[in-house]
Amino acid sequence: MPILDTETIHSSFTNDSDWKKEAYLQFAQRLSDKKHKFPCIPATIGFQLRHFRYAYVSDPRSEQTAKELAEALKVYGVQSRSFGKYTSLIVFFHTPAEVADQYSVEEYRSLFWRLLDQASGLDESEWPAHIPQDPNHHVWEYCFGGEQYFMYCATPAHRLRQSRYFPYFVFAVTPRWVLQEFNAQPERAEEIKRSIRERTAKYDDIGIHPDLNLYGSEDNFEWKQYFLGDDDVPAAGCPFAHLHKPNG
Repeated sequence: MPILDTETIHSSFTNDSDWKKEAYLQFAQRLSDKKHKFPCIPATIGFQLRHFRYAYVSDPRSEQTAKELAEALKVYGVQSRSFGKYTSLIVFFHTPAEVADQYSVEEYRSLFWRLLDQASGLDESEWPAHIPQDPNHHVWEYCFGGEQYFMYCATPAHRLRQSRYFPYFVFAVTPRWVLQEFNAQPERAEEIKRSIRERTAKYDDIGIHPDLNLYGSEDNFEWKQYFLGDDDVPAAGCPFAHLHKPNG
């Protein structure tokens, strides 16, 4: 599974009707829009600096897709520290019209957790010893290849929460070390976080989701932030806790 940089993506656009081209161009437009600024400021910086890497995978309903996702995570994890301090892996899923037009937010939520679970089952590395395997522990987060990640998912079904809308099913995978570096300057980080919340309030047609919190806080659960609903309803139990079988 190739991990593509911006230059490679542009050079690979040979077919104007290719969904891969359309997905990237729509993503680029959202991250670079100066009028309707995307809320996540570090993401816009990472995009502008070309620290992002991209992977294209199959229809999220396909049996082969989890394998492709696992391979992308494996390759990215090995190389990520060479891409820049604002790097994330953007995973675009082939999203046929019948999925984009008909799937609900909850159906996408099920796809999201199933894919993370199946990819985890293909991970050849041990779960990091210092990260609890119980998602209901306040320092738990998704791990693959020995790396810790914050996961973000956007779908075609989100409407009110535009910060979680995208015309294709998409994951953004950010290494924990990127977030740690961002927080290394506390005053600047706090200022940016305030700006992110202000932008989010303007960007979305609904209030800040109650599940958003800070990593490491005892009342924080990372899994709740990975996939936000198109409402203000707090997430119930973590599907990963039921799907994932620790140590195999």
